[in-house]
Amino acid sequence: MGIEITEMMETIRMVEMENLDIRTVTLGINLKDCADSDFDQLNNNVYQKITTYAKDLKKVVEHVENEFGIPIINKRISVTPIADILGKATKEQAIELAKTLDRAAHDLGIDFIGGLSALVHKGVSKSEKTLLDALPEALAATKRVCSSVSIGTTKAGINMDAVKLMGTIIKDAAERTADQNGIACAKLVVFTNPVEDNPFMAGAFHGTGEGEAVINVGVSGPGVVLSALKRHPQADLGEVAEVIKKTAFKITRAGELIGRVVAERLNVPFGIMDLSLAPTNAMNDSVAEILEEIGVERTGTHGTIAALALMNDAVKKGGAMASSYVGGLSGAFIPVSEDNGMIRAVEEGALSLAKLEGMTTVCSVGLDMIAVAGDVSASTLSAIIADEAAIGMINKKTTAVRIIPVPGKKQGDMVEFGGLLGRAPIMETSNFSSDRLINRGGRIPAPLQALNN
Repeated sequence: MGIEITEMMETIRMVEMENLDIRTVTLGINLKDCADSDFDQLNNNVYQKITTYAKDLKKVVEHVENEFGIPIINKRISVTPIADILGKATKEQAIELAKTLDRAAHDLGIDFIGGLSALVHKGVSKSEKTLLDALPEALAATKRVCSSVSIGTTKAGINMDAVKLMGTIIKDAAERTADQNGIACAKLVVFTNPVEDNPFMAGAFHGTGEGEAVINVGVSGPGVVLSALKRHPQADLGEVAEVIKKTAFKITRAGELIGRVVAERLNVPFGIMDLSLAPTNAMNDSVAEILEEIGVERTGTHGTIAALALMNDAVKKGGAMASSYVGGLSGAFIPVSEDNGMIRAVEEGALSLAKLEGMTTVCSVGLDMIAVAGDVSASTLSAIIADEAAIGMINKKTTAVRIIPVPGKKQGDMVEFGGLLGRAPIMETSNFSSDRLINRGGRIPAPLQALNN
């Protein structure tokens, strides 16, 4: 993969002036051979395998960061969904295994480890039920462990029994970390159509179709795209798409170069480039501000979905030209708490939960880092998950919900989560009940378009 000198100079400018960074280098590790009928042996196997494969991850990533001058914000690990190796372990043992994952991440100096996960979109096995029962306490008792649960796919439909359970789990996790504004919920994602090679947290896990170990990279770059668009204030929308496409190409080239170097030095295969534009709380590093530069006065007003669809498509086209190994989620994240433009739009009344749901029909990945009142019912949370799952199922795309019912807070309050998670306004939810729908249980059948073999 040759890199021209002009590309190097452009990359330097993007780093210094436009907040370009590699958001994450994530090492995926297969834990299937760690399974053992003796839990203590299983627990030890997991710790030993993670710390063996990832022993040089932090050092190598930091060396590459210094060598190339491109910031690499997060060093992460994803592992095989833990429910797949639990066997006959108890709830208490599942919590102990979560703490082992946390200890491994701490000892390695890793930011997050993902994979305390279960895939229950068609049914829940005994080991998966054990994991789900353990989640609230496990997430509250750990700092670096992230969890994802698949409750629906286009091929299987939506497991509404699991959806109901997730509402209760989220409420429980929030209450267990009430003194931290329900922060445990920020480490939990509920998925429809999850992907096996996602490098981003909290949803990353090492899928069953993956190899022994692999490096996956997630780039960022909202600030770079915004800066490029500001240089073309009079461009028509076709030209806007071209500007975004060319910018995404450059961002992807830089990200793949970094990923391949890290993979080579760790002696593991390079997996995929995730093209997702991931905002931060830094000034001018906002997806919402890109939409406003395209032409809407405030994100959430009429025209927002059209602008987001244009941006998302152009990012994918540019990235796909730059790399033959595009994967993960590859779109545009719209997390409220991590995007200053989104926060402003909510505060000014332009952006609602309903509008966010509409926006997720055309971008990655779903309702992300949404804060709601602490007294919202479990069934309302489940209904929000069900709505987002339906969008993913029908549109054959990945959707997700990462929602935080903040204990003691009400609509209009502002909640500080700190660090990369930022701050979030408490958003309005409907006062009308969804109890009857959620309590029906069962499975929403897969749509007819699933029968396309």
